[in-house]
Amino acid sequence: MKKIEAIIRKSKFDEVKEALHQVEVNFFSYWDVTGVGNEKQGHVYRGISYSTSDIQRRHLSIVVSDEFAERTIEAILKTAYSGKVGDGKIFVSEVLEAYRIRTKENGKDGIN
Repeated sequence: MKKIEAIIRKSKFDEVKEALHQVEVNFFSYWDVTGVGNEKQGHVYRGISYSTSDIQRRHLSIVVSDEFAERTIEAILKTAYSGKVGDGKIFVSEVLEAYRIRTKENGKDGIN
């Protein structure tokens, strides 16, 4: 099993969510996060200067079986892409075990 964590633009979240559903990834957790990026210059919008060093993003946490990992990553890469600085990051790690509390199922059955 793999844990896929993605930090993406908030504006891309609905597209990414739909793409994940299309590749049959129907359960994941997400939350709003703030990070610090590489871009140091500010932006001016309607005469007000905004700092871009603190960046609002959405963090997705997805645990999938090994068979779903590649298609999950591809779905995120394809839909979160804008080609601009700040598109985000994807991290992949191994999950040793997973349990469904209600049924006590574990392993692959615990996440499906």
